[in-house]
Amino acid sequence: LTAMAVVREKEIGTMEQLMVTPIRPIELILGKTLPFSLVGIVELFLVTVAAMVIFGVPMRGNALVLLFSSCLFLLSTLGAGLFISTISNTQQQAMMASFFFFMPAFTLSGFSFPVRNMPFAVQVLTYVNPLRHYMVIVRDIFLKGSGVAQLWPNMLALAVFGSAILWISARRFRKTLD
Repeated sequence: LTAMAVVREKEIGTMEQLMVTPIRPIELILGKTLPFSLVGIVELFLVTVAAMVIFGVPMRGNALVLLFSSCLFLLSTLGAGLFISTISNTQQQAMMASFFFFMPAFTLSGFSFPVRNMPFAVQVLTYVNPLRHYMVIVRDIFLKGSGVAQLWPNMLALAVFGSAILWISARRFRKTLD
């Protein structure tokens, strides 16, 4: 959705209008990404409540660790969406790029198929997938009651991925707007 929102501004010609306003590019980026991060946090709350109430999944870990980890994950996904918007000229391109990015990420996350059952080369490839690290965090918080002491490597990976992709996206975004 982040990719589509920014590309739509380019398509309908309002990006130039935004650029003549006194806002800085970082403010524009925050304005385009903050609503989606709030939607993500609301969805996290709804899914967590549904898992616990409807499906009876126990929450053995700390909800604040889950919230913090989810914010790190949102950083990486919103950064990826922003990056896709910088390489796309139309909404169709953004949609296809999102599909080709997020479908393999989902497949290699360990959600549908256990990572340990994948070929070794693919198992190594999964370590550069933020969704894989988030899946480990969510499972361990819910089922094992793990805390930051056990989850810090995955949280660090999410922070590094998120910061890197958001930084690259912001740099490309600024270049395309100059």
